[in-house]
Amino acid sequence: MNHNLRRICAVLAGIVLPVVAACAQANGNATPAKLGVLNVRNAIVSTAEGKQASAELQAQFAPRQNDLETLNKQIEDIRGRLRAGERTLSEEEKVRLQRQGELLTRQLERKQTELQEDLNAAQSEIIDRIGRKMIDVLDRYARENGFTAVFDSSAQGTPLVYASSQSDLTQEIIRLYDQGYPVKGGTAATPPRTPATQPRTPAAPNTQPKTTPRTTPPATQKPPER
Repeated sequence: MNHNLRRICAVLAGIVLPVVAACAQANGNATPAKLGVLNVRNAIVSTAEGKQASAELQAQFAPRQNDLETLNKQIEDIRGRLRAGERTLSEEEKVRLQRQGELLTRQLERKQTELQEDLNAAQSEIIDRIGRKMIDVLDRYARENGFTAVFDSSAQGTPLVYASSQSDLTQEIIRLYDQGYPVKGGTAATPPRTPATQPRTPAAPNTQPKTTPRTTPPATQKPPER
């Protein structure tokens, strides 16, 4: 779940959530701007729904991650046999082992890519679902409390240099979100350690004695294998 939460955070960093709330005044006179700050990353992963979704993703992708680790171990075993038998194995056996290792490496790379794509799609769906509802919560809160604008402090492009702790709305938005959108059963899954969103995928090792195969980016976590 920790890896899943981390991945959710990484994807959320690309979502800009500037919410502008127009403050209607009965007399129509202009009033000083009231600004707030929301750490969208932390907010989305800290909601009960976000924690539950992360735990479900980890469970969903765990079998495929285990499959990748098994393939990686098989490749490492072949590398060890080639190293140990460098002077004792026949050329025919060396070629056979190298070909077997190359086949497993290609299989590992393909599965890594498929896992990453499936995980990205699943995480995008979660982020879209939670993010849309969080925008509604924030918009309502900003209007009711007279905020002129709320900035996402976790977005890279936010022109935010300083914000006082009094202007940070993150914990309040999390509270209001959980209140408005309680998870099924009333409790959220508890993460094992820290927020994360994506499991570590071992890089494909080399199966030939003196060459290094192309490695693929680490995969993160888990729908059914195609």
